[in-house]
Amino acid sequence: MNTALVVIPTKLITDWETFHDVFAGALGFPSFYGRNMNAWIDCMTSADDRNAQMVARAVSPGELLTLQLDDVSDFASRCPELFKALLECTAFVNYRRVEVGEKPVLSLLMSGYFF
Repeated sequence: MNTALVVIPTKLITDWETFHDVFAGALGFPSFYGRNMNAWIDCMTSADDRNAQMVARAVSPGELLTLQLDDVSDFASRCPELFKALLECTAFVNYRRVEVGEKPVLSLLMSGYFF
């Protein structure tokens, strides 16, 4: 399976506002992006639909969009609510797609994360 890698600079995330700034900038969300997790889920669910224009760096159908999160331990300790929401919403994006017979579209590559 092919994957497209997008680096998410977690050091720039400090609160909900910067969370949405970082993801919108890295992924090229549309100008009408609602800056909440429901809108994030909607954009990411369509990450392999170029016609939807929900992400500027859309992948081809059957490919994965991989979000590379560096220094995840730091991000998780500084922003535990945001980190948890990111994990849950990523899982929900893929669940939502599988429930309608589509393949998962999103994966996380986490470096610097220790349990």
